[in-house]
Parts: sequence; structure tokens; C-alpha cells
Amino acid sequence: MRDIAVFSGSAHPELATEICAQLGAALNPVRIQRFANDCLEVQLQANCREHDVFLIQPIVPPVQEHLVELLLMLDAARGASAARITVVMPHYAYARSDKKDAPRISIGGRLMADLLVTAGANRVLAMTLHSPQVHGFFSVPVDQLHALRELAAHFHGRDLSNTVVVSPDLGNAKPASAFARMLGVPVAAGAKQRFADDKVTITAIIGEVEGRDIIVLDDEIAKGSTLIELMDRLRERDARSIRIACTHGLFAGDALRRLGDQPDVEEIVCTNTVPLADGTGHPKLTVLSVAPLLAEAIRRIHNGESVSALFHDT
Repeated sequence: MRDIAVFSGSAHPELATEICAQLGAALNPVRIQRFANDCLEVQLQANCREHDVFLIQPIVPPVQEHLVELLLMLDAARGASAARITVVMPHYAYARSDKKDAPRISIGGRLMADLLVTAGANRVLAMTLHSPQVHGFFSVPVDQLHALRELAAHFHGRDLSNTVVVSPDLGNAKPASAFARMLGVPVAAGAKQRFADDKVTITAIIGEVEGRDIIVLDDEIAKGSTLIELMDRLRERDARSIRIACTHGLFAGDALRRLGDQPDVEEIVCTNTVPLADGTGHPKLTVLSVAPLLAEAIRRIHNGESVSALFHDT
């Protein structure tokens, strides 16, 4: 792939390496150093002049550190006369800050999008943004992929005759419905109220779940509070078994252990959009790779081909 230059920050170099292996392109080195006053400096250590530059950096904890790294990489690529700069952002943490739901609250998702564009981003390639409006926060083209096909492929081949896909809330019902169509099963959803970051109440489940095998689909799992609450409601409705699927497996604190140790949870499936913290793991956890999907999207963007077939529902 001539005239392409791919770089990665420190957020998820394993994913970047896998993407480049799929592309057949080199992952160029980046030097990141910290000065005595705690400021960062970034140097892209390969030629960018008139190249199609792709910067791979999910915004994951430590979020502020990785965000500043990405801003500095954008500035470096723009200063090096890159022809076009595409941010490959498998996870956008600030997407959760997408609305003003209390007085005098900042909308961080929009502000960070403005910062990325100001720093030099000409295009963004993302995966499963938290809500539809986040796509519109960017003033440059955004290709938003999803991992529904990869997750559905994992469950195909199983006996799904008694299975229902359950969304934890009505806001995620549309992706859950698309996922259920891929599997050929019905869908249900929880009626959720959030009172704080870790305080959630699910008052009802809309749909038939009694005696059924459940696949819970969510966009991301951080503390797992919503899923713990949802599973309590599913048990009250005599659900038979529970599997959990999500795109972004953040698993903050002991969330993975809390979920995996639930006796009726048979499996937890996520993708590798975010790196698992050192020491994080569970016998019930399966991690699927989205590197082939991201690599194909990069190839199509670089060659001027349509990307829409990768994110439209089948």
C-alpha cells in the first residue's frame, strides 16, 4: 500500500500491530517523551509528506494522557505536510458525555471532537459510538463501524431456538434489534433509570424472557452496575441462562470478576477495541478481534472505496 503511513500511540499498540499485519503495511515508530515539567512531546519517526496518514489511538484510561498523545500526533502529522490525516479511534471515551442532563454541565464529547479537528484530523474512523448524536459532534467525515457481525458470528452454530437478545435500556434497543435479526431470535429491553455513574435502576423488562436463554447486548461495560441490576430483574422473570456481549470491554475495577462470578452467567464476550488491563481475565471471558474489520475500512478509505457496506446492517 504505497503512500500510506500508519502510526500508533501508546493506548493499544497490540491492536495497531494486528491491523498493520492485516493491511500488509508497516507500523511506523512514534517517540513519546515526557519533560521534567510533565509535558509530553511526540515525534512521528517516518516520512509523512503528502502521505495518507492513519493514527491509531483508542481513547482509554488514562483517558487524558492518551487524548493529549493523539492531539500531539495530529499536530505533528499536520506540521509534516501529511496529505490527509485519519484518526482511527476504536473507542471514544468522551462519547458518554453527549448531552446536558443537569445545569452547568459540559458536553465533553462535542468539545473533544472539536479539539481533534482543530489539531488536524481530516477524517475519523470509530467503532460503536455511545449514541447517534456523537457522530454529529464532528465537523469532518466520520465512519462509524460496529462489531455486531463479529459478535453474531461467535454465537452462530449454537442452539438459539430458546434465545432472546436483551438490551439493558431502550436507548440501545436499535442495535440489539439488528443483532437479534442477525441471529434470527426475538428481542427484549430493560426500562432503565440512571441516578449516578454507578447507581442504576431497571424498573421493568419489555419482552418475553421467562425460561429463555438470554444474550445481553451492550455497547460497553465499565463498572457493570447496569448489568448486575439487569440480571436481578432477569432472575425475577426466571430466565434460564445468561450470556453477555459487548463491543468495548473496559471492565473497570473488579467489574469482570463481579460479572463472571455470577453463577447463571455462562459467557462474557467482548472485542479488542480496548486493551485489557494487566492481570484482567476470567475463564468465562472471550475476546474477539476487530483488527480485520478496521484494516478493511482503512484499506477502503485509502483507496477511495465505499465503507458503508462495513457498517450497514445485513
